[in-house]
Amino acid sequence: MIRLTRFKLAAYARSHRLLQPVIGLFTMMLIFYSTAVPEGKQLASYADSAGLLIVVFAWAARGLLDTEPAAQRLISMTAAGSRRGEIGAGLLAALAVNLALAALAVVFPLLHGFAAPPSAGDLARGAVLHLLGLSAGTALGALTSRPVLPSPAASMLALFGGYLGLLLLSLTPAGGFAVPIMPWMRAANAGTLDAVLLPVSAATLLWSAAGALVYARLRRTRP
Repeated sequence: MIRLTRFKLAAYARSHRLLQPVIGLFTMMLIFYSTAVPEGKQLASYADSAGLLIVVFAWAARGLLDTEPAAQRLISMTAAGSRRGEIGAGLLAALAVNLALAALAVVFPLLHGFAAPPSAGDLARGAVLHLLGLSAGTALGALTSRPVLPSPAASMLALFGGYLGLLLLSLTPAGGFAVPIMPWMRAANAGTLDAVLLPVSAATLLWSAAGALVYARLRRTRP
C-alpha cells in the first residue's frame, strides 16, 4: 500500500493538478494576511484559516482521486491485491498532500502575517485546528471525486455546495454535532477554545471518518 501511495502521489504531481490547490492556498494566505495580525489574535487567525481552507483541502483530495482513469484504478487494485488496499492508498495519498498544505498554512503567517510570534500553545492549537480542517476536507473531497460523481460539473457543485452546507449547518444549534467550523472559530476569537477543543475534535473526526467510510462503500460498488 505504501508503494501504491507513492505511485499515486507521483502521478498527481506529474499531472500538474497539484498546482490548483497550491495556488488557491497561497491566494487565500495572501488575502488572510494582507495586513499584519496583531499580537493576541494569532489563534483566532489560525482558527479562521483552518475553517476556510477546508474547501482547498477538499479540492486537493478530489484532484488526487480524480487523477487516475478507471482502467488505471483497476491496475492499481490488482497491484494492491484488493479493492480495499487501492481505496486506502488513495485516501492515504490525499491525506499526505493535505498534511503538506496544512503545514504551509501554519508556517506561512510565521514568516509573513503575524505582528509577533504566537506562543507555543497557540501554535500547537493552530496546528490541531488545521489537522481537523484537513480531515474534514479530505472526506469531502473523496465524496465528490470522479469515482463517486463521474460528472465534473456535478462534482464541483457538490464540493462547493457541501462546504457551504457545512458552514451553514455549523451556524445552527446542531453545529456542535456536525463539523463545528463556526463553533471553533467563535471559541478561538472569544478565548475559550480550550473548553471546546475536545468535543469539536471528536465531532470533526467522527464525521470525517463517516465520510471516508461512505466513500469506501460507494467505491466498492463502482469501477
